[in-house]
Amino acid sequence: MTKAHTTLDELKGGAFKRTASAFRNWIKKGSTEFPPVAGRYHLYASYTCPWACRCLAVRELMGLQDAISLSIVHPTWQRTRPDDAEDTHCGWVFHEEAKGPVTSSTGHGSIPSTDATVDHLFGKRTLREIYELSNDTLGKYSVPVLFDKERNTIVNNESSEIIEMFAKEFGEVAKDACPVDLFPADKEAEMREVDEKIYHGLNNGVYRAGFARTQEAYEMGVNDVFETLDWLEERLERSRYIMGDAMTQTDIRAYVTLVRFDPVYVVYFKCNKKMIREYPNLYGFLRDMYQNPHIRRSTNMGHITRHYFTSHPTLNYYAIIPSCGTDLELPHDRATREYCEA
Repeated sequence: MTKAHTTLDELKGGAFKRTASAFRNWIKKGSTEFPPVAGRYHLYASYTCPWACRCLAVRELMGLQDAISLSIVHPTWQRTRPDDAEDTHCGWVFHEEAKGPVTSSTGHGSIPSTDATVDHLFGKRTLREIYELSNDTLGKYSVPVLFDKERNTIVNNESSEIIEMFAKEFGEVAKDACPVDLFPADKEAEMREVDEKIYHGLNNGVYRAGFARTQEAYEMGVNDVFETLDWLEERLERSRYIMGDAMTQTDIRAYVTLVRFDPVYVVYFKCNKKMIREYPNLYGFLRDMYQNPHIRRSTNMGHITRHYFTSHPTLNYYAIIPSCGTDLELPHDRATREYCEA
Protein backbone atom coordinates (compact mmCIF):
# COMPACT_ATOMS: atom_id res chain seq x y z
CA MET A 1 0.00 0.00 0.00
CA THR A 2 1.20 3.53 -0.82
CA LYS A 3 2.15 5.68 2.18
CA ALA A 4 -0.63 7.97 3.44
CA HIS A 5 -0.31 11.38 1.79
CA THR A 6 -2.18 14.58 0.90
CA THR A 7 -2.28 17.06 -1.98
CA LEU A 8 0.70 18.87 -0.43
CA ASP A 9 2.83 15.81 -1.19
CA GLU A 10 1.89 15.62 -4.88
CA LEU A 11 4.94 17.36 -6.28
CA LYS A 12 7.25 16.59 -9.18
CA GLY A 13 10.23 18.81 -9.86
CA GLY A 14 8.75 21.52 -7.65
CA ALA A 15 5.43 21.53 -9.55
CA PHE A 16 2.09 20.31 -8.22
CA LYS A 17 0.85 17.16 -10.01
CA ARG A 18 -2.57 16.00 -8.84
CA THR A 19 -3.07 12.24 -8.42
CA ALA A 20 -6.12 10.76 -10.15
CA SER A 21 -8.98 9.46 -8.01
CA ALA A 22 -8.85 5.71 -7.31
CA PHE A 23 -12.52 4.64 -7.01
CA ARG A 24 -14.33 4.97 -10.34
CA ASN A 25 -17.41 2.72 -10.29
CA TRP A 26 -20.55 4.07 -11.90
CA ILE A 27 -24.10 4.15 -10.57
CA LYS A 28 -26.45 3.66 -13.50
CA LYS A 29 -30.10 2.95 -14.19
CA GLY A 30 -30.54 -0.76 -14.91
CA SER A 31 -27.26 -1.71 -13.23
CA THR A 32 -27.32 -4.86 -11.11
CA GLU A 33 -24.16 -3.80 -9.26
CA PHE A 34 -24.79 -0.13 -8.48
CA PRO A 35 -28.38 0.94 -9.27
CA PRO A 36 -29.63 4.45 -8.33
CA VAL A 37 -31.70 3.48 -5.29
CA ALA A 38 -32.89 5.98 -2.69
CA GLY A 39 -31.30 5.48 0.72
CA ARG A 40 -28.53 3.19 -0.50
CA TYR A 41 -25.70 5.72 -0.89
CA HIS A 42 -23.97 8.08 1.51
CA LEU A 43 -21.94 11.17 0.62
CA TYR A 44 -18.90 12.09 2.67
CA ALA A 45 -18.07 15.71 1.95
CA SER A 46 -16.46 18.91 3.16
CA TYR A 47 -17.79 22.45 2.83
CA THR A 48 -14.19 23.56 2.41
CA CYS A 49 -13.22 21.44 -0.61
CA PRO A 50 -14.20 22.84 -4.03
CA TRP A 51 -14.43 19.34 -5.51
CA ALA A 52 -16.74 18.11 -2.75
CA CYS A 53 -18.85 21.27 -2.96
CA ARG A 54 -19.63 20.47 -6.59
CA CYS A 55 -21.36 17.37 -5.28
CA LEU A 56 -23.12 19.22 -2.46
CA ALA A 57 -24.46 21.79 -4.94
CA VAL A 58 -25.78 19.19 -7.39
CA ARG A 59 -27.27 17.14 -4.54
CA GLU A 60 -29.18 20.28 -3.53
CA LEU A 61 -30.23 21.21 -7.07
CA MET A 62 -31.41 17.67 -7.80
CA GLY A 63 -33.43 17.41 -4.57
CA LEU A 64 -31.46 14.36 -3.39
CA GLN A 65 -31.19 15.31 0.28
CA ASP A 66 -33.48 12.47 1.36
CA ALA A 67 -32.20 9.96 -1.19
CA ILE A 68 -28.48 10.37 -0.44
CA SER A 69 -27.47 10.80 3.21
CA LEU A 70 -24.57 13.05 4.21
CA SER A 71 -21.68 13.42 6.66
CA ILE A 72 -19.56 16.59 6.81
CA VAL A 73 -15.95 16.52 8.01
CA HIS A 74 -14.35 19.20 10.18
CA PRO A 75 -12.57 21.91 8.16
CA THR A 76 -9.22 21.58 9.95
CA TRP A 77 -7.02 18.60 9.15
CA GLN A 78 -5.97 16.54 12.18
CA ARG A 79 -3.57 13.67 12.80
CA THR A 80 -5.32 10.55 11.52
CA ARG A 81 -3.11 8.18 13.55
CA PRO A 82 -2.35 10.29 16.64
CA ASP A 83 -1.11 7.26 18.63
CA ASP A 84 1.46 6.31 15.98
CA ALA A 85 4.52 8.55 16.25
CA GLU A 86 5.82 7.40 12.88
CA ASP A 87 2.57 8.14 11.01
CA THR A 88 2.34 11.92 10.74
CA HIS A 89 -0.46 12.03 8.15
CA CYS A 90 -3.02 14.80 8.70
CA GLY A 91 -6.40 14.69 7.02
CA TRP A 92 -10.17 14.86 7.32
CA VAL A 93 -11.80 13.97 10.64
CA PHE A 94 -15.34 13.96 12.02
CA HIS A 95 -15.92 16.29 14.95
CA GLU A 96 -19.41 17.57 15.72
CA GLU A 97 -20.08 20.98 17.25
CA ALA A 98 -20.93 19.58 20.68
CA LYS A 99 -17.33 18.44 21.11
CA GLY A 100 -16.12 22.03 20.93
CA PRO A 101 -13.29 23.65 18.94
CA VAL A 102 -10.05 22.01 17.83
CA THR A 103 -6.51 23.28 17.35
CA SER A 104 -4.41 22.92 14.22
CA SER A 105 -2.00 19.99 13.93
CA THR A 106 0.70 22.33 15.28
CA GLY A 107 -1.40 23.09 18.37
CA HIS A 108 -2.35 26.63 17.35
CA GLY A 109 -5.72 28.31 16.98
CA SER A 110 -9.17 27.46 18.29
CA ILE A 111 -11.23 26.38 15.30
CA PRO A 112 -15.00 25.97 15.78
CA SER A 113 -16.76 22.75 14.86
CA THR A 114 -19.94 24.47 13.68
CA ASP A 115 -21.71 22.57 10.84
CA ALA A 116 -19.36 19.57 11.06
CA THR A 117 -20.92 16.19 11.87
CA VAL A 118 -20.13 12.75 13.18
CA ASP A 119 -19.69 9.87 10.77
CA HIS A 120 -23.35 8.98 10.43
CA LEU A 121 -22.66 5.48 9.07
CA PHE A 122 -19.99 3.93 11.28
CA GLY A 123 -19.13 6.46 13.96
CA LYS A 124 -15.51 6.52 12.76
CA ARG A 125 -13.15 9.33 13.76
CA THR A 126 -11.43 9.82 10.40
CA LEU A 127 -12.21 9.62 6.72
CA ARG A 128 -9.07 7.52 6.41
CA GLU A 129 -10.93 4.71 8.19
CA ILE A 130 -13.68 4.81 5.56
CA TYR A 131 -11.05 4.32 2.86
CA GLU A 132 -9.48 1.48 4.81
CA LEU A 133 -12.90 -0.20 5.08
CA SER A 134 -12.93 -0.14 1.27
CA ASN A 135 -9.45 -1.71 0.95
CA ASP A 136 -7.88 1.43 -0.47
CA THR A 137 -4.31 1.10 -1.74
CA LEU A 138 -3.60 4.66 -2.95
CA GLY A 139 -3.29 6.34 0.46
CA LYS A 140 -4.88 9.67 -0.46
CA TYR A 141 -7.99 10.05 1.70
CA SER A 142 -9.81 12.81 -0.16
CA VAL A 143 -13.36 14.12 -0.34
CA PRO A 144 -15.87 13.67 -1.87
CA VAL A 145 -16.62 10.02 -1.21
CA LEU A 146 -19.78 8.30 -2.43
CA PHE A 147 -20.26 5.19 -0.29
CA ASP A 148 -22.51 2.18 -0.94
CA LYS A 149 -24.20 1.11 2.31
CA GLU A 150 -25.26 -2.25 0.84
CA ARG A 151 -21.86 -3.36 -0.48
CA ASN A 152 -20.00 -1.56 2.31
CA THR A 153 -17.52 0.09 -0.01
CA ILE A 154 -16.64 3.33 -1.75
CA VAL A 155 -18.32 3.54 -5.14
CA ASN A 156 -16.62 6.66 -6.46
CA ASN A 157 -14.42 9.50 -5.23
CA GLU A 158 -14.12 11.53 -8.44
CA SER A 159 -16.29 14.64 -8.14
CA SER A 160 -16.84 15.16 -11.87
CA GLU A 161 -18.30 11.65 -12.15
CA ILE A 162 -20.36 11.93 -8.97
CA ILE A 163 -22.11 15.11 -10.15
CA GLU A 164 -22.85 13.49 -13.50
CA MET A 165 -24.34 10.44 -11.79
CA PHE A 166 -26.45 12.65 -9.50
CA ALA A 167 -27.74 14.65 -12.47
CA LYS A 168 -28.32 11.84 -14.96
CA GLU A 169 -29.13 8.75 -12.93
CA PHE A 170 -31.01 9.85 -9.79
CA GLY A 171 -33.85 11.92 -11.23
CA GLU A 172 -36.48 9.28 -10.45
CA VAL A 173 -35.63 9.25 -6.71
CA ALA A 174 -35.36 13.03 -6.25
CA LYS A 175 -37.92 14.68 -3.98
CA ASP A 176 -38.15 17.71 -6.31
CA ALA A 177 -37.58 18.17 -10.01
CA CYS A 178 -34.25 19.85 -10.77
CA PRO A 179 -34.94 23.46 -11.86
CA VAL A 180 -32.27 23.27 -14.60
CA ASP A 181 -30.80 20.73 -17.02
CA LEU A 182 -27.23 20.48 -15.80
CA PHE A 183 -26.07 18.35 -18.76
CA PRO A 184 -27.99 19.60 -21.83
CA ALA A 185 -27.39 17.13 -24.66
CA ASP A 186 -27.08 19.81 -27.32
CA LYS A 187 -24.23 21.51 -25.46
CA GLU A 188 -22.45 18.53 -23.97
CA ALA A 189 -19.58 18.31 -26.49
CA GLU A 190 -18.72 22.01 -26.13
CA MET A 191 -19.24 21.78 -22.39
CA ARG A 192 -16.55 19.06 -22.09
CA GLU A 193 -14.04 21.35 -23.85
CA VAL A 194 -14.94 24.33 -21.66
CA ASP A 195 -14.77 22.17 -18.52
CA GLU A 196 -11.25 21.04 -19.41
CA LYS A 197 -10.11 24.62 -19.90
CA ILE A 198 -11.64 25.67 -16.57
CA TYR A 199 -10.15 22.66 -14.78
CA HIS A 200 -6.60 23.15 -16.05
CA GLY A 201 -6.42 26.92 -15.86
CA LEU A 202 -8.62 27.71 -12.86
CA ASN A 203 -9.79 24.79 -10.66
CA ASN A 204 -6.39 23.10 -10.64
CA GLY A 205 -4.49 26.22 -11.69
CA VAL A 206 -4.83 27.85 -8.27
CA TYR A 207 -3.34 24.75 -6.66
CA ARG A 208 -0.50 24.65 -9.18
CA ALA A 209 0.31 28.23 -8.15
CA GLY A 210 -0.26 27.78 -4.43
CA PHE A 211 1.58 24.50 -3.90
CA ALA A 212 4.48 25.25 -6.27
CA ARG A 213 7.99 24.84 -4.83
CA THR A 214 9.83 26.66 -7.63
CA GLN A 215 9.39 30.13 -9.12
CA GLU A 216 8.94 28.68 -12.60
CA ALA A 217 6.18 26.31 -11.52
CA TYR A 218 4.42 29.11 -9.64
CA GLU A 219 4.54 31.48 -12.62
CA MET A 220 3.19 28.83 -14.98
CA GLY A 221 0.29 28.17 -12.61
CA VAL A 222 -0.58 31.78 -11.83
CA ASN A 223 -0.37 32.85 -15.48
CA ASP A 224 -2.78 30.07 -16.45
CA VAL A 225 -5.16 31.20 -13.69
CA PHE A 226 -5.40 34.78 -14.93
CA GLU A 227 -5.53 33.85 -18.60
CA THR A 228 -8.54 31.67 -17.73
CA LEU A 229 -10.18 34.42 -15.65
CA ASP A 230 -9.75 36.90 -18.52
CA TRP A 231 -11.30 34.38 -20.92
CA LEU A 232 -14.26 33.76 -18.59
CA GLU A 233 -14.76 37.51 -18.07
CA GLU A 234 -15.05 37.97 -21.82
CA ARG A 235 -17.34 34.97 -22.24
CA LEU A 236 -19.67 36.19 -19.49
CA GLU A 237 -20.08 39.48 -21.34
CA ARG A 238 -22.14 37.50 -23.88
CA SER A 239 -24.49 35.48 -21.65
CA ARG A 240 -25.73 35.15 -18.08
CA TYR A 241 -24.05 31.78 -17.64
CA ILE A 242 -20.93 30.25 -19.13
CA MET A 243 -22.79 28.04 -21.61
CA GLY A 244 -25.65 30.41 -22.37
CA ASP A 245 -28.90 31.57 -20.80
CA ALA A 246 -29.35 28.63 -18.37
CA MET A 247 -27.17 27.26 -15.59
CA THR A 248 -25.27 24.04 -16.29
CA GLN A 249 -22.79 21.97 -14.33
CA THR A 250 -20.03 24.02 -15.97
CA ASP A 251 -21.14 27.04 -13.95
CA ILE A 252 -20.90 25.01 -10.74
CA ARG A 253 -17.39 23.88 -11.66
CA ALA A 254 -16.29 27.50 -12.10
CA TYR A 255 -18.23 28.82 -9.11
CA VAL A 256 -16.57 26.59 -6.51
CA THR A 257 -13.18 28.12 -7.33
CA LEU A 258 -14.41 31.68 -7.84
CA VAL A 259 -16.13 31.79 -4.44
CA ARG A 260 -12.83 30.86 -2.75
CA PHE A 261 -10.69 33.19 -4.82
CA ASP A 262 -10.75 36.55 -3.02
CA PRO A 263 -10.93 35.23 0.58
CA VAL A 264 -8.33 32.47 0.10
CA TYR A 265 -6.46 32.11 -3.17
CA VAL A 266 -5.44 35.77 -3.58
CA VAL A 267 -3.40 35.62 -0.35
CA TYR A 268 -2.83 31.97 0.43
CA PHE A 269 -1.99 30.76 -3.09
CA LYS A 270 -0.39 34.05 -4.18
CA CYS A 271 -2.93 34.54 -7.00
CA ASN A 272 -2.85 38.28 -6.39
CA LYS A 273 -2.67 39.91 -9.80
CA LYS A 274 -6.33 40.81 -9.55
CA MET A 275 -9.36 40.01 -7.38
CA ILE A 276 -12.66 38.62 -8.64
CA ARG A 277 -14.47 41.76 -7.50
CA GLU A 278 -12.32 43.67 -10.02
CA TYR A 279 -13.90 41.70 -12.89
CA PRO A 280 -17.40 43.13 -13.48
CA ASN A 281 -18.83 40.06 -15.23
CA LEU A 282 -17.17 37.45 -13.03
CA TYR A 283 -18.17 39.25 -9.86
CA GLY A 284 -21.76 39.57 -11.05
CA PHE A 285 -21.79 35.90 -12.06
CA LEU A 286 -20.36 34.89 -8.66
CA ARG A 287 -23.10 36.80 -6.81
CA ASP A 288 -25.78 35.43 -9.14
CA MET A 289 -24.68 31.87 -8.42
CA TYR A 290 -24.29 32.39 -4.67
CA GLN A 291 -27.74 33.96 -4.37
CA ASN A 292 -29.35 30.86 -5.86
CA PRO A 293 -30.75 29.18 -2.69
CA HIS A 294 -29.55 25.70 -3.72
CA ILE A 295 -26.00 26.92 -4.31
CA ARG A 296 -25.99 29.04 -1.16
CA ARG A 297 -26.83 25.99 0.98
CA SER A 298 -23.76 24.22 -0.37
CA THR A 299 -21.47 27.18 0.43
CA ASN A 300 -20.01 27.71 3.90
CA MET A 301 -17.51 30.56 3.97
CA GLY A 302 -16.54 29.84 7.58
CA HIS A 303 -15.47 26.29 6.71
CA ILE A 304 -13.69 27.50 3.57
CA THR A 305 -11.42 30.01 5.31
CA ARG A 306 -10.85 27.82 8.38
CA HIS A 307 -9.65 24.87 6.34
CA TYR A 308 -7.10 26.54 4.13
CA PHE A 309 -5.58 28.72 6.84
CA THR A 310 -5.43 26.03 9.56
CA SER A 311 -4.62 22.78 7.74
CA HIS A 312 -1.25 23.38 6.04
CA PRO A 313 1.47 24.23 8.60
CA THR A 314 4.11 24.72 5.89
CA LEU A 315 2.03 27.60 4.51
CA ASN A 316 0.54 29.05 7.72
CA TYR A 317 2.16 27.57 10.84
CA TYR A 318 0.24 29.60 13.42
CA ALA A 319 -3.20 29.02 11.86
CA ILE A 320 -4.06 32.73 11.63
CA ILE A 321 -7.34 33.18 9.72
CA PRO A 322 -7.67 36.52 7.87
CA SER A 323 -10.90 38.44 7.54
CA CYS A 324 -13.12 37.71 4.52
CA GLY A 325 -14.27 40.89 2.76
CA THR A 326 -16.08 39.84 -0.44
CA ASP A 327 -19.78 40.77 -0.31
CA LEU A 328 -21.79 38.10 -2.12
CA GLU A 329 -25.13 39.62 -1.10
CA LEU A 330 -24.83 42.72 -3.27
CA PRO A 331 -27.49 43.01 -6.00
CA HIS A 332 -26.56 42.11 -9.57
CA ASP A 333 -28.13 42.53 -13.00
CA ARG A 334 -27.22 39.20 -14.56
CA ALA A 335 -30.87 38.19 -15.03
CA THR A 336 -32.04 41.48 -16.58
CA ARG A 337 -29.15 43.06 -18.49
CA GLU A 338 -28.64 42.95 -22.24
CA TYR A 339 -25.71 40.86 -23.40
CA CYS A 340 -23.33 41.44 -26.30
CA GLU A 341 -23.65 39.06 -29.22
CA ALA A 342 -20.81 36.64 -29.82
